Amino acid sequence: MPKYEVIIVGGGPAGLTAGLYTSRAGLKSVLLEQGASGGQMANAALVENYPGFPDGISGFDLGSLMQRQAAKYGLEILTAEVTGVARRQPYVVSTSEGGFEGQAIIVAAGSEYRKLEVPGEEHLTGRGVSYCATCDGFFFRNRVVAVVGGGDTAITDALELSRHAEKVYVLHRRDQLRAGRVLQERALAHPKLEFLWSTVVEELVGETMLRGLRLRNVKTGQPSSLEVDGVFVAIGLTPNSRSFTDILELDDAGYIVVDDTMATSTPGIFAAGDIRRNSPRQIAAAVGDGVTAAMSSYRYVEEQGPTP
Repeated sequence: MPKYEVIIVGGGPAGLTAGLYTSRAGLKSVLLEQGASGGQMANAALVENYPGFPDGISGFDLGSLMQRQAAKYGLEILTAEVTGVARRQPYVVSTSEGGFEGQAIIVAAGSEYRKLEVPGEEHLTGRGVSYCATCDGFFFRNRVVAVVGGGDTAITDALELSRHAEKVYVLHRRDQLRAGRVLQERALAHPKLEFLWSTVVEELVGETMLRGLRLRNVKTGQPSSLEVDGVFVAIGLTPNSRSFTDILELDDAGYIVVDDTMATSTPGIFAAGDIRRNSPRQIAAAVGDGVTAAMSSYRYVEEQGPTP
């Protein structure tokens, strides 16, 4: 079984930064990522609020640069899905590619898109139902689409889709947006965007492809229908903490509870980025978390001394 001083779970900005710092500190480190490197960041067409890039940078390019920098200093990056952690020291992380032994663990597994959980969603995913506007927006060129949500992600998605689609409906269960002021101003003034307030999706309609939505007004209870060629769901994220429920303290929403050193309830295990409680869910914040978790794991490994 491969042995490491630090095992990092997740290849988003928090995990890549943690790996950069632990590797530069001389710790034998491995990063385990089940998908593409960069995490949710890789889906962003343009990141405008990360310091050092005044003209913005695509999330994919930023993730690639972070990965290249971490690998330069010796971080080993492997594709594997983590399925559990044995509660013993040194820890054994079980994955789809076998076990990995480590003195310390940094959990930076991020989060995944929250689903509507309505009839037709599972069947029509990839057939008109998407969770990534930057990935799939081009396929709806000159079509009519809807975006579900009212936060920064939803409004960013709507604006991105307006570059391709003929018309974009924005469906929000409240009567005002939660997105930042600048995004709101852009969206509300955009000629291609139409807002349906106090509205929720009850069902996604279609056999082989999405044909429309069944809606309900949450204030009046009035049902309605909307013909669209695509719907993009942007209603938030769910933490990827399922593999750690038996070993770490989680809050009611499934986020990992940490202190200000990113230490979890289990000694030697740290958490960083979107997966931890009260994360701002920003790339810059995830990078800071990764630094803190790496420095904390370094101190922990030094205190433990070499493994037998």
